[in-house]
Amino acid sequence: MVMFLFLVVALAVVVAAVTLAVVGGGESDGPLPEAAPERLQDPLPPDRPIDRADIDGLRFPLAVRGYRMSDVDDALSRLAAELAERDARIADLESALAGAQASPGGHVPGHVSGHVSMEKPGPEDQQ
Repeated sequence: MVMFLFLVVALAVVVAAVTLAVVGGGESDGPLPEAAPERLQDPLPPDRPIDRADIDGLRFPLAVRGYRMSDVDDALSRLAAELAERDARIADLESALAGAQASPGGHVPGHVSGHVSMEKPGPEDQQ
């Protein structure tokens, strides 16, 4: 019986010590300082289009309940905008190709023996 009371008191002392250590233990600094939130280390490049390597290297920092929603939302918005721009460019090129093939001359600007140039026309080409 004495041994049981000793173990209960010892357990209470250990629990109290751990609780004080976690809460701050009476230090003058107060509770634990707030941890600085992790930010996205290598965001998507703002100065050029995104390529496959950018997506493969994209890693989101973990937050309390998973990933930081703002980082993921920013990346998804950027990807959606670039995909929409590429889809529009592809649709324009396909319609220009279909129109040129339907015309009597059949001449497509930038078309060389079965190859269509995917580069945007420069100011000298738009006359």
